[in-house]
Amino acid sequence: MEQTSKNRDVHKKRKLSAISTLHYIRLVYRSILFVLLLISYISFRLEKSGTVTSQLEKRPIIIVVTWSVFVIEMILRFFPSNYESPGSQKQFSKNYIKSGETNIVIPDNNATFLVALIWIVLNAFFGALRMRNILDDGILILLCSFYSVCDMICILFFCPFQTWFLKNKCCGTCRIYNWDYAMMFTPLFFVAESYAWSLLVLSIALLIRWELTFYLHPERFSENTNEYLRCRNCKEKLCAHKTQLKTMWKEAEAYTENRIRRLRK
Repeated sequence: MEQTSKNRDVHKKRKLSAISTLHYIRLVYRSILFVLLLISYISFRLEKSGTVTSQLEKRPIIIVVTWSVFVIEMILRFFPSNYESPGSQKQFSKNYIKSGETNIVIPDNNATFLVALIWIVLNAFFGALRMRNILDDGILILLCSFYSVCDMICILFFCPFQTWFLKNKCCGTCRIYNWDYAMMFTPLFFVAESYAWSLLVLSIALLIRWELTFYLHPERFSENTNEYLRCRNCKEKLCAHKTQLKTMWKEAEAYTENRIRRLRK
């Protein structure tokens, strides 16, 4: 009877939190932006007149919308919000709830250097290709847009940084959560346009703010010292959603295997 109750709890559907819903909204409009930029890039290449950025500037609505969306997102990240992930909000003093513990434990801190190195090397490779004119500015802008979609996939479905390097429990305890925009816009370092550099500069400012807060107030980033990061205080509840997705995936695999067995009989 107890086991049946547990199974029922596992399969019980939980309503998406407001924060998780906003993650899905971001995934949708970032995906739309990527598709629009891809279509525009292909059309510019087919026209073969001028550079991609000069052609893009002939359709300023694309630049204005894309630039505005990300600037607004980054500016909002500088301030406390009830509609942002605890992963980005733990830096603020208002979200520091003393647990009574004094031992600051951040097990994934050393792995951050490895993540930074890998990311720099990867994007330096793309930058080198740009400097040799093998890639153009349009590809680098597309790469940034692709990174923005991957960012939401990491939050909602699967994060290679969490799984393979940082080994953190969830996004709420992630040491590098606010690196996302700086990582997203790294390729813009090689795009000599004011709108591109403004996004990069703002993202780096966000990163510097995060790192300064970490070194000045590491207690805010540790689940051991900050009650805000403990599961019972989490408003995002993304882990429950991920568990549901994994359960559905396993059930789909089991159903497919059963169908295959029946067909083979």
